[in-house]
Amino acid sequence: MDHQKLPPAIFVMGPTAAGKTELAVALAQELPVDVISVDSALVYRHMDIGTAKPGPELLGEVPHALVDICEPEETYSAARFRNDALEKMQESARAGRIPLLVGGTMLYFRALEHGLSDLPESDTQIRAGLQRRLEKEGSAVLHRELSQLDPRAAQRIHANDPQRILRALEVMEISGKPLSLLQEQKGEKLPYEVIKLVRAPAERAVLHERIAKRFGLMLEQGFEEEVRRLMARPGFSEQLPSMRAVGYRQMIGYLLGRMTEEEMREKGIIATRQLAKRQFTWLRRENSVDWLNEEQG
Repeated sequence: MDHQKLPPAIFVMGPTAAGKTELAVALAQELPVDVISVDSALVYRHMDIGTAKPGPELLGEVPHALVDICEPEETYSAARFRNDALEKMQESARAGRIPLLVGGTMLYFRALEHGLSDLPESDTQIRAGLQRRLEKEGSAVLHRELSQLDPRAAQRIHANDPQRILRALEVMEISGKPLSLLQEQKGEKLPYEVIKLVRAPAERAVLHERIAKRFGLMLEQGFEEEVRRLMARPGFSEQLPSMRAVGYRQMIGYLLGRMTEEEMREKGIIATRQLAKRQFTWLRRENSVDWLNEEQG
């Protein structure tokens, strides 16, 4: 396909609490765009406060595709996201509009732009066994094991990123092949001319302040009650991917009596900061990016 004739698409990326939604809404008011969410937590229904999900009024004014599309008990993967996003992008381009993808799940952006390797589906029994080991031995031990089995994957995955460590070990156990080797077999690239925008404050302290403020606001808005309702659902398990989301796992720990309210607040804010740090690491690897270091918003 002629590179010049590729339809346009806009990526609005950035760390958590950086004002990505506000930027997307501002662009939607000026350009003929269709907003598509790139967020592994916003896909879940009933998870509104802890995900800082845009409210009904804003979604009515500027609809976001791929928000509230599955139940918390379901697993939503990067592969499923890529299929869903490509379908929405195609609909938008056919209508003569511009798909605008906004969010902070960098793995989803990477999968969308560069395609996915042919990785095995998750195995419930193997994953449960690894999860038990994680709880018993800790992520540092599992990361050291990964360093022996797949040094390249271990180098890319932080020792404090248990979900990615578990996935790398799971892939190794299922397929007998290192994740890093399988990931080299990339799929089809994205057939769009992509403009990448990153919304992030220049000063990390500004972001940390916003994160603390937003976490406090979530608690005021009834985050505890939201999580109580989720825990009362028939299919609830604290090991569900949805319940491992930042903020939710700390609130669940508090409600199960493992920590005080103050510890929950502190750990929730720290975990969100760590998430932002990982997002920055991903973003720095991106090519052809326009950084919008705005302090307002």
